[in-house]
Amino acid sequence: MKITADQLTSFATSILTYAGGDPDKAARVAGRLVSANLTGHDSHGVGMIPAYVDGILAGELVADADLEVVQDKGPFLLVDGHRGFGHIIAEDAMHLAIDRAKGSHFAVLSLRNSFHLGRLGDWGAMAAEAGFICILYANVQSPRPLVAPFGGSDARFVTNPYCTAIPATDKNPMFLLDMATSTIAMGKARVAHLSGKPVPAGSLIDAQGNPTDDPSVVFDDAGGSLTTFGGHKGFGLALLGDMLGGSFSGGGAYLPEREVPSRIVNNMLAILIDPDVFGLAQSFGIDIDSYTDWVKASPPAPGTSGVQMPGDPERSTRQDRGANGIPVDSGTWAQLLETAQKAGMPTDEIEGFAQG
Repeated sequence: MKITADQLTSFATSILTYAGGDPDKAARVAGRLVSANLTGHDSHGVGMIPAYVDGILAGELVADADLEVVQDKGPFLLVDGHRGFGHIIAEDAMHLAIDRAKGSHFAVLSLRNSFHLGRLGDWGAMAAEAGFICILYANVQSPRPLVAPFGGSDARFVTNPYCTAIPATDKNPMFLLDMATSTIAMGKARVAHLSGKPVPAGSLIDAQGNPTDDPSVVFDDAGGSLTTFGGHKGFGLALLGDMLGGSFSGGGAYLPEREVPSRIVNNMLAILIDPDVFGLAQSFGIDIDSYTDWVKASPPAPGTSGVQMPGDPERSTRQDRGANGIPVDSGTWAQLLETAQKAGMPTDEIEGFAQG
């Protein structure tokens, strides 16, 4: 089925309001989730709501929590999210970092103990829209590890995303590289599992360490794992997420003693840099444009539409889904209806959304 962004945002806001009690925060989170769906990142969209509601009901997601500035050292900030909604904690923290970068040409934000941050690209985009280059590393602490280290056969950490954003030029839109360090995000495995579809070859291993395209191996205690992208290269980048996002913030890298049911905690390092710190912003933009032109001029490979820069697929998907609706598979929709009931939404209201 396809649902308009407005309808999906309204439903998501209602569920989160009933679960968490704060309609303003619910609306902010719902807006970010639906934005992820609009850009094609369904793994970080409304399909996360069941996990959020479970977290609230278990006392692991503190719906009314706000960030705390733990240490303030000029352009260096350490903040604690107190397991609040990650979309709110991260947005508020990035506003602080952007303000510091405006005064110092750079800022370093270390964020710990936030519930699920959503798309890391949202926070890189915030900085880039404010005129800053932004580099982000993040780790994940969840009820169980999900990703196997290169050369290993069982999971030892989670999807530890990485992001770099570069401001738009007069000619080209923002450069936004946002990716999990696993071959696919866990949310993509979830979407495939609920849709009854296979995952790309090489993205999963079963409990014995054998490659498989069956997403069920990472659900229901089946013992399977995601793989790191590019073998040892993605493995190295995943480790940086745990070390720089987790250990450096004091939130910690992934360890078994930090596994808690219904808890999805992120820690993040954000580095903001003013591209004009050396007075070279104009030449920087001109060079970026020349380089982008050169790269995109490569003739299309067979079976492709040509070179797309990071951020291009999301922009075209947003345009399409904004006009034609957001596809929601039947498994995800069933989970949302069940979660609405669990959150305490009245049956007639649930039926109204379902019929609409």
